[in-house]
Amino acid sequence: MFCLWRTSDLAVLLIWGVFVAGSSCTAENKTTQNMSEVNTTVSVQMGTKALLCCPSIPLTKAVLITWIIKPRGRPSCIISYKAETKETNETNCSGRGVTWASTPDLRPDLQISAVALQHEGNYSCEIAAPDGNFQKVYDLQVLVPPEVIYFLGKSRTAVCEAMAGKPAAQISWSPDGDCVTQSESHSNGTVTVRSTCHWEQHNESTVSCLVSHSTGNRTLFIELSRGGHQLLRPYVLYIIPSIIILIIIGCICLLKIIGFRKCKLPKSEATPAVEEDEMQPYASYTEKSNPLYDTVTKVEAFPVSQGEVNGTDCLTLSATGT
Repeated sequence: MFCLWRTSDLAVLLIWGVFVAGSSCTAENKTTQNMSEVNTTVSVQMGTKALLCCPSIPLTKAVLITWIIKPRGRPSCIISYKAETKETNETNCSGRGVTWASTPDLRPDLQISAVALQHEGNYSCEIAAPDGNFQKVYDLQVLVPPEVIYFLGKSRTAVCEAMAGKPAAQISWSPDGDCVTQSESHSNGTVTVRSTCHWEQHNESTVSCLVSHSTGNRTLFIELSRGGHQLLRPYVLYIIPSIIILIIIGCICLLKIIGFRKCKLPKSEATPAVEEDEMQPYASYTEKSNPLYDTVTKVEAFPVSQGEVNGTDCLTLSATGT
């Protein structure tokens, strides 16, 4: 009877111990699911500062604090701190621009001084403590504000463009027109959105382009061209002065050519006179040194009759012989 009672007590204790153990494991599992891991999506604008925090637990209980960084398309980076030895270690984190916000024993948060596209990815803070491990995971998304421009087309058409934004911007028009929107994705994850709108049957002279983005909205007011005159105005401002300058230069060159010809013509007419003057010494020398030339000249200067010529033949021959 006594043994049976002791056996019954032992069985009850065994059953109670198993039940308590099962309840403890379940409670621990629930605690682990509720406290160990928290996922948070964080969107940070490019060029700004980002601060990522670890789980909120007393740091006096922390044994090891580890940041595991997994950027998209790049190797992982690990930063750790051992509370017992106050030792910090970094693995493959050089040049990442990621550091402790303060000393890890006071504030183990992670800081990114200037967020860039290469910082996009997963960031996990794990704290090992005597009562369990605690983890907080961030999905860091980088926002890139687009560059917004516009230009005019022909026949009351306007184009509004949001270039290299992340995520893609949205473009709307006021008033509504006949619009076509196109998107172009780039290798770095940014997207360019272009919207072309046409107002053929409307009388509006000014329309507005609204660009909506996570980093902020922008509104552009555009004056529509009528028949393309506004589009041609910049070209006219450059072409007309250029044509006027070319005309002036052409006139100056033409006047110089005409003046050069007028100066050159008298010189060309005076050339024969110079040649005649140059021939005069030779002619004078011929006249002075050639007696035959003198005789012929005299004969031609004083003509005689046929009879006189016959009577003076001997005299002429004698003079010639002499």
